[in-house]
Amino acid sequence: MHTIAVDAMGGDFGPIPIVDGVILSLKKSKQKFNVILVGKSLEFAHRIPKRLQKYIEIVECDDVFSMSESATDALKRKESTIYKAVELVREGRAEAIVSAGHSGATMSLATLRIGRVKGVSRPAIAALMPTATGGRTLVLDVGANVDCKAEHLFEFGVLGYVYSKDFFKVEKPRIGLLSNGEEKSKGSETTKEAYTLLKSHPSFIGNVEGSDIFNDSVDVVVCDGFVGNILLKTSEGVASSISKLIKLNIKRSPRALTGALLMRRVFKLLKKQIDYAEYGGAPLIGVKNCTIICHGKSNKIAIKNAMYQARDFLETNINQDIEDSLAQYR
Repeated sequence: MHTIAVDAMGGDFGPIPIVDGVILSLKKSKQKFNVILVGKSLEFAHRIPKRLQKYIEIVECDDVFSMSESATDALKRKESTIYKAVELVREGRAEAIVSAGHSGATMSLATLRIGRVKGVSRPAIAALMPTATGGRTLVLDVGANVDCKAEHLFEFGVLGYVYSKDFFKVEKPRIGLLSNGEEKSKGSETTKEAYTLLKSHPSFIGNVEGSDIFNDSVDVVVCDGFVGNILLKTSEGVASSISKLIKLNIKRSPRALTGALLMRRVFKLLKKQIDYAEYGGAPLIGVKNCTIICHGKSNKIAIKNAMYQARDFLETNINQDIEDSLAQYR
């Protein structure tokens, strides 16, 4: 069975939602896997059901890397939960890591301690965006690399293409370059250069605008981590605001309230589609072992789905396919 290391202490709300999510993933999964929880056992060991204890190992660790600390300090904190969890993967005791802790620390440690896939200059964090047709668009990078060169954006296109094809079984993922217009003349000097490089990929469809991410006209959208992170946070804010506006207007009108009661199932499906918890976490694509970075505010549902993401990643041949694909363009 596969083994997944989990930073049990890293989230905003302590170990309870993380451990409960791990337990839920094991309860619901027909395909069992092993888990190594890294953290303060006194705070969560009592929550592990007896029948699941054979699947869960605990590595004792008291030092928690705070969200307020600088990611550059992560390498110095060798006794922290995130460092120890990454080391379990590096040493071969685990094959994947799931963390809701400091995303910068997780990314830095995974890149430097586990290492990059051959041919990858910079790993990228990928996020899923829902589309109006019920599908999803993979966007990368959404935060790992603030400053990018054109060749990095090209690599992101290849990483996203392989991930979408292998993980989501999209036969021929369409790659788009995020810009301020569809014309190839639009964009910064870096994106114009990236456009030229991406033209060599048979699945590149050209520049796409922000609205295209949500209309199912593209499967993989490439951008630098600065733009991607703003896009991600803005989308989360808009989704949250729309939900609040709907609730506010329903309360103001008895007729709207009646309609809402009739539309409960539709609202429930909408909430599920835009809820980040349903996607679990964001994979750091391009490192040698599966690394899933979760939202700091992840609840047990998000952690459960992140565990499934890691498990399913381990069933693919993504990293070898990335290496082979990049080798074609050297």
